[in-house]
Amino acid sequence: MSAFWAGLAGCGLALCAPGAAGFAQDRGGPVRPVAQGPTYADLVTLAERSDMVIRTRIRDQITVKPERARGLAPGFARLYLEGETLALLGGRGPVGESLAWLVDVPLDAKGKAPKLKKSEAVLFADPVPGRPGTVVLVDEDAQLAWTPALAERVRGVLRELVAPDAAPEITGIADALSVRGNLAGESETQIFLETKGDSPVSISVLRRPGQPPAWGVSWGEIIDSSARAPEPGTLRWYRLACALPRELPSSANLARDPDARALAEADYALVVAELGECARAITDED
Repeated sequence: MSAFWAGLAGCGLALCAPGAAGFAQDRGGPVRPVAQGPTYADLVTLAERSDMVIRTRIRDQITVKPERARGLAPGFARLYLEGETLALLGGRGPVGESLAWLVDVPLDAKGKAPKLKKSEAVLFADPVPGRPGTVVLVDEDAQLAWTPALAERVRGVLRELVAPDAAPEITGIADALSVRGNLAGESETQIFLETKGDSPVSISVLRRPGQPPAWGVSWGEIIDSSARAPEPGTLRWYRLACALPRELPSSANLARDPDARALAEADYALVVAELGECARAITDED
């Protein structure tokens, strides 16, 4: 038996299959188009789910027989791949020179699996316990075709995630309160967010007569009056745009006066609208 076939036999198809990581195991629903490539939210999601982000060159592939490919959707093939590690872009553990993994890929118009040998890919993966050199993809679309542009985007995301001042995960809204000012049309709304690790994060919305409303985010104990809204396509933007509920929860609105409650709701809606959509092409929300 060749080393390649021996690797396939030793991988343990149930253990190494894409579904083994706990993500969607059945592609029975509509397949999402990915021609436009992953969005910023996709890359952050994949990076946070994975222990390793690896650039690899595929050396060999074999199509797993359908009867051995548990959970394989119609129109897809499951491939056993072996590759050469070119770079560990990010990760919390060692990685060897060679890798083996399984991936489900769509069949072409002739019902054939694509030929991936000699191509390069970026893998978002976890190691398989007790099987050195074997990894499992963390999502059904966690193997991406490598390009210099994609590599730069991935590295940028990884740098943001490990930065000392990385924005914390938002888990909910603690309180919101609107207060009218002394002048007509003047008000300030404070929205305090709940975070993983209890790091303080708050949103301020200011309204001044004759001026458009302005809002910003304070990422610390001190509420910064000069705080600004986060730039789209950054980790701070992602934490808000992809975690905040579409509407302000009634239980978080501390005001009793109907007008003050309505103002808090309007200011919150302004923030959500200006953050924009948390667009995804290949991942789902956690």
